[in-house]
Amino acid sequence: MNYLQYYPVDIVNGEGTRCTLFVSGCIHACKGCYNKKSWSFKAGVEFDQAMEEQILRDLKDTRINRQGLTLSGGDPMHPKNIATLLPLVQRIKRECPDKDIWLWTGYRLSELDDYQQQMLPYIDVLIDGKFEQALADPSLIWRGSSNQVVHRLKVQAASTPS
Repeated sequence: MNYLQYYPVDIVNGEGTRCTLFVSGCIHACKGCYNKKSWSFKAGVEFDQAMEEQILRDLKDTRINRQGLTLSGGDPMHPKNIATLLPLVQRIKRECPDKDIWLWTGYRLSELDDYQQQMLPYIDVLIDGKFEQALADPSLIWRGSSNQVVHRLKVQAASTPS
């Protein structure tokens, strides 16, 4: 799997301060897509063990408290990306159980096949659906168009004051 960009500190792509990985490869070709360069599976650089280790170090870094990891793209739920991302999200949940994982995909939750659904137990928030330019609405939070749905697959425990 290739990726286009990694942001070790991001406050835009999900709640809280996060790490964000933009993967390469998307077949949806949404009209008006803001990230067309991510459509090619060959775009960017190869995701390797060093990048995985960097993400884990950043998530564990106590100097900047990150709420979790965001996976965007491209499309992280494309089957070509799952072979790399599934072990990554499994490791994150094992080593950083207090961190959440957000994922944007052009697939609808109901369209995911058995292979893609293997990711779901590790995803806390899934934003699904293709970007539809005719339904674009800049006032929507976490979505570009009104057909997209924010699925909170896991409820994060609220922190209690000391």
